[in-house]
Amino acid sequence: MNNVLSKQAKTGIARILVMSGLLLGAVYAGFPVLWMAASSFKSNPEIFAYPPRLITESFSVSAYKVVLTNPEKVRFFLNSYLVSTLVTIFTLIAGILAGYSFSRYEFAFKRPLNMIIISIQAVPPITLLIPYFGLIVALKLYNTYAALILTYMVFTLPYAIIMMTGYFNTLPKELDEAVMIDGGNRLIALWRVLVPISLPGIVATGIYTFMLAWNEFLFALTLTKTTDMRTVPVGIQMLMGQHSYEWNEMMAMSVLGCLPVLILYLFFQRYFMAGMTAGSVKG
Repeated sequence: MNNVLSKQAKTGIARILVMSGLLLGAVYAGFPVLWMAASSFKSNPEIFAYPPRLITESFSVSAYKVVLTNPEKVRFFLNSYLVSTLVTIFTLIAGILAGYSFSRYEFAFKRPLNMIIISIQAVPPITLLIPYFGLIVALKLYNTYAALILTYMVFTLPYAIIMMTGYFNTLPKELDEAVMIDGGNRLIALWRVLVPISLPGIVATGIYTFMLAWNEFLFALTLTKTTDMRTVPVGIQMLMGQHSYEWNEMMAMSVLGCLPVLILYLFFQRYFMAGMTAGSVKG
């Protein structure tokens, strides 16, 4: 009896410790976001008030009004939406086709290509900044949407191929064969049968791709020159002036910049978690 009670006590203590650790981790991760959101409703002097206060006494949406009524700042968001959406669409199409090929076909240099795709994931993006800048200038794509889209796809496509290959590997080849027996071909099997079944993996890949393109700063700063081509991360950095920082506007833009990714994740959370799990089961 004492042994049973001892085990139950140990289990209870372990649960309390785990829950406490998770709670501390949640506070540690969430407090900066909460402070950012609270600061977006303050004036600049109040942000620097001492002692600092999380809850503002003079609640104001003036920072949001400045951001949303300024055509230059609105253009930052439009640029980010356009680039991130196109990168996601093109990456998913190419990733699905390539993933299906790696999963279903045997061809020359398949293993070396797999190794190259995996190794690209291990290369720090900053080491490729100068080579890509020279390439984009040589192709006369500097300060264009195409420069950002093509560059971002270099980093998003390997992940999409790996993810979709692993997901297609979990699907039986009999599905393809059944379609071809009925008079179809590989493309029909892919787009009409496998793609609908693979929706969780596709959604997970799409959300990751959109997040990467939306949050990217270094290449967006280097490969664009004019204000009308800048994206949200660069636009936030531009609020840091030589003599003053517009902290409340920076916080407002940061909150607005978080919303698209947050909304995507909330709407597709079930598919995202299922895709991340299923894609790593077999492959």
